[in-house]
Amino acid sequence: MFFGVIGFLLIGFPVAFTLAGVSLLFGGVGMALGVFDPSNFGSLPNRYIGFMTNEVLVAVPLFIFMGVMLERSQIAEQLLLTMGKLFGNLRGGLGFSVILVGAMLAASTGVVGATVVTMGLISLPAMLRAGYNPKLATGVICASGTLGQIIPPSTVLIFMGDMLSGINSQVQMAKGNFAPVPVSVGDLFAGALLPGLLLVSLYLFWVLFKAVTDPASCPATPVPPEEKGDLLKEVFVALVPPLLLILAVLGSILGGIATPTEAASVGAVGAMVLAAFRWRLSFGILKETVIATATITSMVFVILLGASVFSVVFRMMGGDNLVHEFLSNLPGGPMAAVATVMLIMFFLGFILDTFEIIFIVIPITAPVLLALDVDPVWLGVLVGVNLQTSFLTPPFGFALFYLRGVAPENLPTSAIYKGILPFVALQIVAIAILFIFPEIVTWLPRLVAG
Repeated sequence: MFFGVIGFLLIGFPVAFTLAGVSLLFGGVGMALGVFDPSNFGSLPNRYIGFMTNEVLVAVPLFIFMGVMLERSQIAEQLLLTMGKLFGNLRGGLGFSVILVGAMLAASTGVVGATVVTMGLISLPAMLRAGYNPKLATGVICASGTLGQIIPPSTVLIFMGDMLSGINSQVQMAKGNFAPVPVSVGDLFAGALLPGLLLVSLYLFWVLFKAVTDPASCPATPVPPEEKGDLLKEVFVALVPPLLLILAVLGSILGGIATPTEAASVGAVGAMVLAAFRWRLSFGILKETVIATATITSMVFVILLGASVFSVVFRMMGGDNLVHEFLSNLPGGPMAAVATVMLIMFFLGFILDTFEIIFIVIPITAPVLLALDVDPVWLGVLVGVNLQTSFLTPPFGFALFYLRGVAPENLPTSAIYKGILPFVALQIVAIAILFIFPEIVTWLPRLVAG
């Protein structure tokens, strides 16, 4: 089944229909061999209704709406231009500004495609004009644009939190614990905050390293004296609105004031208010935002529906038993099992999207890992950091496609592919650090829980 899905994807079939179609095909073969009962498909309607009535998942379209609205209100452009002036006198200053703006956009939008395209349109030409090495410039933009995968509010973490919550409850009850400590999306948001800042720090360190060891790759871009007069005012105007929105959304979740869904609705309204203050809120922009939100949300949920068919057939034909035996019998115990799953997910990132991977792999592997007493919050955040690389690794790294679409024609594609290699290595370093020091993930959720 697994290699069948990969084969059809490489031919070019859409992901959601490949997952469902291959599953039905193997289900038919299983019926013919007498190893699959077609009545198992009867559970699918209840699953779909569960998705549609799940209050937690309502946060997904709301956060997408917030991100698209902020992109349309040109807050990202103002941030990039202002931060570029602020750090322009430093070697690597434009690189620092792109990374910091990427982190802020991740915390206020979480829409990877919009962030990469915006920074590619604005920052890439400026960096190339300033004499930046094309590989460094493209790598910084792609990596910074994918921070929305791990820095809350991340839609990936919302789905993962919802899935791990249900799986953890089932595993704990199977072990005789009928009052398990619940796992929430808020726990994953809290757990992902420090790892997200760790990645930002590693990216900044790499640009600093290049500025010291190879100054020609990231020269300074001094700001003309006539533009310095109002710089502090520009910084205040550009930074304060998104910071207030981040504080309202993440602060309310981490402070226990609001659920992720409630906070997402505040963020959606806040994004419209910011757009109105910038005179960018109109019926046309609102219509574009709603259509984009519906398109992205539909794409994600259709993949989820196809993955549900895959999960039913895979499990009912004994696939979960094979996975359980394989991971449980690995030498090295739970840590070896987690490392194996992380390695599989990393290589899947070369050919599958983040959502496709979590919808397929988490339902199959998480029950085994949680039964081995792996912390669900640590597991979820580790998966999130791991799958951030799926946006950067060829041949199907979507961040590479987004940047290629807006990059100058004379910029070779090979420069983009080579440019992301150091940042993929930095993400692997981050995974290793979180593996060795799980407290980086688990400390803040425990503190928030009191």
